[in-house]
Amino acid sequence: MSTPEDRVARAHFDSIDRTITYWMAETGMTVLRIGLGIVFLWLGVLKFFPGLSPAESLVRNTIYFVDPDLFVPVLATWEALIGVGLICGKFLRITLLLLFLQMPGTALPLVVLPDIVWTTFPHGLTLEGQYIVKNLVLIGAGLVLGGTVRGGRIAPEPDPAGAST
Repeated sequence: MSTPEDRVARAHFDSIDRTITYWMAETGMTVLRIGLGIVFLWLGVLKFFPGLSPAESLVRNTIYFVDPDLFVPVLATWEALIGVGLICGKFLRITLLLLFLQMPGTALPLVVLPDIVWTTFPHGLTLEGQYIVKNLVLIGAGLVLGGTVRGGRIAPEPDPAGAST
């Protein structure tokens, strides 16, 4: 049985929890979009400067069938455009399309360069392998952002009527 003090404390906690949850729902998508944009812009710009990107040798070894001196600047531009699009929040459909078109290429080393990405298949990843697998989080973030391009939002609480659209 709860005491009046317990009910007051629970109501106080609920009020704080609701305030934080609503703030997260209100700001989370913007932070996710801009943060993801910064990651893409940063990693893309690094590729414009030979030797600065830790992924450059991985890219060059993966796309052995294309001239890397042509491909790396194209990839750098592609990633930088994704970053700028996400940061600005403009043309999100095109930006996310570019993101999703780029992602399969990032997984190529898992197949093309297994000795570089696996220490023990299928669970032991090298640093390069971990760099590639983290793209699953980028894909998830892109999916979440894509779910809002038509004006959708995160609902901090379920619909009280329980209705789904």
